[in-house]
Amino acid sequence: MKKRPDIHAVIMAGGSGTRFWPLSRKKTPKQFLPIVSSKTMLEETAQRILPLIPRRKIYTIANGEQTRAIGRLLPDVPRENFLVEPKGKNTAPSLILATAWIYLKNPDAVVVVLPSDHLIADHPTFLRKLKAAAEAAASEEALITFGIPAAFPSTGYGYIHYQKENAKRYSGDSFYEVKAFKEKPSYDTAVEFLRSGEYYWNSGMFIWRADVFARKMERFAPDYYPYWEPMLDALKAGSKTRLGATFKALPAMSIDYALMEKARGVLVCEGNFGWSDVGAWSSLADIWEKDEAGNAVKGESVIVDSQNAICYNPEKLTALIGVKDLIVVNTKDALLVCRKDLDQKVKEVLEALKKKGKARYL
Repeated sequence: MKKRPDIHAVIMAGGSGTRFWPLSRKKTPKQFLPIVSSKTMLEETAQRILPLIPRRKIYTIANGEQTRAIGRLLPDVPRENFLVEPKGKNTAPSLILATAWIYLKNPDAVVVVLPSDHLIADHPTFLRKLKAAAEAAASEEALITFGIPAAFPSTGYGYIHYQKENAKRYSGDSFYEVKAFKEKPSYDTAVEFLRSGEYYWNSGMFIWRADVFARKMERFAPDYYPYWEPMLDALKAGSKTRLGATFKALPAMSIDYALMEKARGVLVCEGNFGWSDVGAWSSLADIWEKDEAGNAVKGESVIVDSQNAICYNPEKLTALIGVKDLIVVNTKDALLVCRKDLDQKVKEVLEALKKKGKARYL
C-alpha cells in the first residue's frame, strides 16, 4: 500500500500592496484585507486547505511587521510556523528558507507553495487537484505547478507551454511535461498561444518534495545551491545571526526566474478551479455581487442611470448618477476615482506620492 504524502503548506504572505490603493497600503497589503469576502484573503487561503493540510503543517513567510499581523489573523497556527524573512528579497530566497525548514522535519515532505492573495472559487475541485499534485510530487523526481486555462489572450500573465502527449496520471488527473515558461507576451503572441491549445496561464502555485527541490536547485540553480547547506546548518543551530547572513547573501530573484524556468522535470496540472489573482480593482466586477446594470458596490448606495461601476465606500452613502465603467474607492484619508480600463495606472499615483514626499498615503 502506497504511503500517503506528508503534506506541508507554505503561504507566501509578504509583499506590499499597490494595485488596491488607497485601501491597501504598505502596512496592510491586499492579503490582509477582506476584499472578496468578510474574511481577509490570507484567512481564506489558510481556511480552504484545512480539509487536506492541518494547521500544524501550515507555514507563512513574510517580514517581521507582517508576521505580527499574520499571528493575529491565524491564531490557531503554531507560532513557530510563522517564518520571518531577514530581509525582503523576492520569492526565491523566501522559499529556500521555508523549504529548508520543512526539510529538517522530513526530507520527503511535500511542500505546497501558495500565494496568499488569490481567489479560488471551486474549493472541492481545488482540494482534489491539490491532493493529486501532492501524490505526483511524492512519486516523481519533478517540480509541480498548476496551469490556469487561458480565458482570453492576456498580456498581463506569464504562460506555461506544455506537451499534451504522454501525460502522467495521479488520482484521475493528468500531469503534463512543461516545455517552457513564457514571460508576459504581446497581444498577438497571446492570441497565438491560445490558438495552439498548448498554453496555460502561470498560477504561481508550486508543489515539490523537499529533497527533490534541493536536487533540482543543485542542478539547475547553481547560484543558489551553495547557500542550501549553510541555511540548513543555521536553522539546525537556531542561529538568527547565521541565518540572516546566509539569507542576505542570496541573490534577490523570483522562484520562477531562479529555478522553475531553468529546471527540467517540471509537470503542470490544469487548474480549472475558478482561479483569479484578483489583480486590480476592475477584477472585482467578476467577484462581487452586481445589480442588473452591472454595478458592484460595497456600502450603502443610490444608483441612477449608471452602469458597470465598482464602488467601495462602506462608511458612507454613495450616490452615483450617470456614470459608466467607473471605479470609486473611498477611505478615511484618500479617495480614488478612476476609469475601469485604467486601474493599472494606480501605481503611477503611488510614484507621484513618493516624489511629493507624501509617505503617509503609502
